[in-house]
Amino acid sequence: MKAKTNELEKIFKGAQDFLPLLGTDYVEFYVGNAKQAAHFYKTAFGFQSYAYKGLETGSKETVSYVLKQDKIKLVLTTPLTSKSALNDHIVKHGDAVKVIALWVEDAKKAYEETIKRGAVSFLEPTVETDNQGEVVRSGICTFGDTVHVFVERKNYKGIFLPGYVNWESDYNPEPVGLKYIDHIVGNVGWGQMNTWVKWYEDVMGFENFLSFDDTQIHTEYSALMSKVMSNGNGRIKFPINEPAEGKKRSQIEEYLDFNEGAGVQHIAVATDDIIKTVSQLKARGVEFLSNPPEDYYRAVPNRLQKHHHELQEDINALKKLGIMIDADEEGYLLQIFTKPLEDRPTLFFEIIQRMGAKGFGAGNFKALFESIEREQAKRGTL
Repeated sequence: MKAKTNELEKIFKGAQDFLPLLGTDYVEFYVGNAKQAAHFYKTAFGFQSYAYKGLETGSKETVSYVLKQDKIKLVLTTPLTSKSALNDHIVKHGDAVKVIALWVEDAKKAYEETIKRGAVSFLEPTVETDNQGEVVRSGICTFGDTVHVFVERKNYKGIFLPGYVNWESDYNPEPVGLKYIDHIVGNVGWGQMNTWVKWYEDVMGFENFLSFDDTQIHTEYSALMSKVMSNGNGRIKFPINEPAEGKKRSQIEEYLDFNEGAGVQHIAVATDDIIKTVSQLKARGVEFLSNPPEDYYRAVPNRLQKHHHELQEDINALKKLGIMIDADEEGYLLQIFTKPLEDRPTLFFEIIQRMGAKGFGAGNFKALFESIEREQAKRGTL
């Protein structure tokens, strides 16, 4: 379905009045071993050492490593004792996203406005200080065990947050060209998509600017439904998926089984040169879904239509790497998906390069899902 991109400003005119969001501040994972997970994201994805909190800084309960690449910040947090509440999250979900942190001007106001609209509190407005100033954070619960934390840092000059120090490391592999978080996708249970769409509309003032149903997103075996939620300025986009009936178990059902409930399915990160980025990621051991078939690439000119003459990338290079191509009225986009990054078939990353397109690769859904189904068949979960 076509995104109403030309009308976004008009549609969203009032949406950001009560909850202006400046961008994604960080994404925090609860993991079993943050030290080793940090090494993986540095080695495989080119993230750089950025900040640290642990026993050496006076943190007795948890240790956190912050990784940075351009505007993307990942926080990997591990509990230090068996008594920590974080263990419950890790036992249930495995290594998984807990916090999607949103950068705001006023964390107290963001909290008050969302709470009065029906949000459940995760963190009351809290002022954290050190000699570099203060940060105010507050938080609300969203789908599954995921939370949104509002971060106000206008009065802070430090490295990341109070309590963190510079993370000095001799080992900092070169970045691979990842620029910023394009969108974050949540999977929710049967019949829950519209519930969470309404929650984002009512509680956070988001708009549903793109929808797909099971007539658009299906293969011979499985289907799903998806709605894309966006905030007022379009900087924050959360597609929300739910399963749909099919002959076999969809990727969303597999996710819900192994994640033991709703949660973040994938993080889409943007690049300006997807061929270079994906080539480097593959060389570093990142595994991607199997390539689309030959006829997929033969159909590219027809799928791109008026944008075919704009294509700057070599089709053969895209085909060799398995990068998919789609277009909408605004332009085209290139995208590729990793295999799950952990042993549970849950969280994965998407690498995306937008050349004007505002959509999410609807023309690629069938080829993508067939590739995922091939992986499910290997796992015996289709």
